[in-house]
Amino acid sequence: MINAVHIVMYTRNAEAIRAFFRDVLELPNVDAGGGWLIFALPPGELGIHPHDGEPHHQLYLMCNDIKATMDDLRRKGVEFMQPVKDAGFGLLTALQLPDGESLYLYQPKHASPLPGVSPAA
Repeated sequence: MINAVHIVMYTRNAEAIRAFFRDVLELPNVDAGGGWLIFALPPGELGIHPHDGEPHHQLYLMCNDIKATMDDLRRKGVEFMQPVKDAGFGLLTALQLPDGESLYLYQPKHASPLPGVSPAA
């Protein structure tokens, strides 16, 4: 029986990204050995979308209030790469990671299978 999902992010600056998830996002973690941090993530959901182009995967961090979450992250020095836009399925922006890559922040407008996750008003 599947009981969890393990996500791997590949980056040229793993130490900076680990520090970001540990210190800025404050995600619980364990050292799996040699400073190799493994992070606990909040509950997740999986959407499977049709796509005519090259198959790919995306990671979105979800929140109930995108503006409040952005304000909190800005106080911690996080920069956002785009203004919030209404993507139909939810409110969406992208934050800049320490390696220069982006990570989406998303407030869903749809019903969620997760307890405590409510659609945007």
